[in-house]
Amino acid sequence: MSGELPEFYFRIRDGGAVVFRVETETRMRRIEMTQIAVVNARNGEVKGHGSHELSPEEDAAIRDWLAERQALLSQREVDDILRTVDRLNLTATWAQQRATPEELDRVSDALLLAMHDLRTVLVRKKADRLKTNEAAE
Repeated sequence: MSGELPEFYFRIRDGGAVVFRVETETRMRRIEMTQIAVVNARNGEVKGHGSHELSPEEDAAIRDWLAERQALLSQREVDDILRTVDRLNLTATWAQQRATPEELDRVSDALLLAMHDLRTVLVRKKADRLKTNEAAE
């Protein structure tokens, strides 16, 4: 490996990460990684691994990483939704121009129910926002 290694390594896992301290000053110049914590990105919980007590510096580094990770995941979520809008437009084109009657039979009910559910949620949320905005004025 070239360059300087970070002090901590975050192994991403579903809903969070496992945090390791990266140690390069070993006798045989090997890289060693010692697990120090587990992070739950959904609720912000950080737990020291085993009997390891997190130092204030470790805790600060983990919380900085967590804030960056949560911002990245939020950004990705919005990007995924915008891709879904694109997919819906492409699906409409497919249904109008290329789909066979058998293919439409196979997907229509599932699509209609999903779109109805989404529309219901969006309309309800928009109405709630409008009520909140009117009450604030």
